[in-house]
Amino acid sequence: MTGVPIVVVGAGHAGFHTALFLRDEGVEAPIVLVDGLDGPPVQRPPLSKAMLLGEAEPRLEFRKPEFYAARDITLLHDTVARIDRDRHLVRLGSGRTLGYRDLVLATGCRARELTVPGSSRAGIRVLRTPHDARAIRDALGQADDVVVAGGGFIGLEVAAAARKRGCTVTVVESLPRLMRRVVSADISQHFRALHEAQGVRVLTDTTVRTFDGDARVRQVVLADGTRLRADLVVLGIGVDPEVGLARDCGLEVGDGIEVDTALRTSDPSISAVGDCASFPTRDGTRRRLESVQNATDQARVAAARLAGRAAEFDAVPWFWTDQFATKLQIAGLVPDTDAETARIGDAADAFSILHFHNGQLTAVESVNRPSDHAAARRLLAQDTPLRPADARIPQFRLPAAAALRTG
Repeated sequence: MTGVPIVVVGAGHAGFHTALFLRDEGVEAPIVLVDGLDGPPVQRPPLSKAMLLGEAEPRLEFRKPEFYAARDITLLHDTVARIDRDRHLVRLGSGRTLGYRDLVLATGCRARELTVPGSSRAGIRVLRTPHDARAIRDALGQADDVVVAGGGFIGLEVAAAARKRGCTVTVVESLPRLMRRVVSADISQHFRALHEAQGVRVLTDTTVRTFDGDARVRQVVLADGTRLRADLVVLGIGVDPEVGLARDCGLEVGDGIEVDTALRTSDPSISAVGDCASFPTRDGTRRRLESVQNATDQARVAAARLAGRAAEFDAVPWFWTDQFATKLQIAGLVPDTDAETARIGDAADAFSILHFHNGQLTAVESVNRPSDHAAARRLLAQDTPLRPADARIPQFRLPAAAALRTG
């Protein structure tokens, strides 16, 4: 194909799927997918799950290398150093320049690191890339004592994998409870009990003061003076959006690259999708979501618009995590403040918590209840009325309610 290309910067879930959906939409312009990593673009969920278990390495690549040639997508292993909006050019890290018809920023996030004394010692890792995951996997085969800093999804998935491999594991979380930013207090408590039953030590409301040792980390010293033995430390304290390119070229940036409902930035020729994008919500605020679902849904909307179709982003967010033999799936956004709830399911290890605001279903957390999760996504996508009193009827079943109300 000839002509000025659509350039997609970043080949994670958002970037890869943008390129894929552009072709699915029938876009005939050249597509250049710029990836700073070697090898084919890869998916990240297995990195903190199956990859760490020391078994057969899971398949990571989205597609085999020949796929890109078959779809006429140029996969360019390079970085973008600067964007020239006036001339519609990007300057690559290799020194080349590349013109664009439209530019899609799918730059994702970078893992936060702790800047405390001793943080440069060997044996302290973050988990973001396949290289990171392989290094942690190999280290788990030699480690006795593992400290995980951060009690979010990534930290707890790493803790579960490390414990399965026979390591002594301590999780250190600065907030009062685990996964505080994404789940309810009941779910936090359930997963704390799950980890503790498996032998994981969980410490909340505390932070790391220093990393002690020699060339390698040997101890983690907490704010209260507690010393934890550590052959390996994994940092799971969150991520920050990669907004440097956008900020340097004058785009509007807050907690992420600011976009409208069609995922356009303040420059209509530049879009942003995925973890790096801050989008408007129905309540007039802005939000940035870090999830595979969000990345894929936004890629679909951006591709449709670039193909000339009217499209706006308004998808129901959903998330999941696997820890030990337990799967947590969340549909919607769990409220920050207390809301009316209803619990369905009597089993200790299989139940769902429904959250309501002003009598309207807003989110569902499901533990080992995949059919509840699927039903919740249908109900939330269609804004289907469901009252708290309905959910408290003894014979209530969420899949049946979704089938009745959504047809």
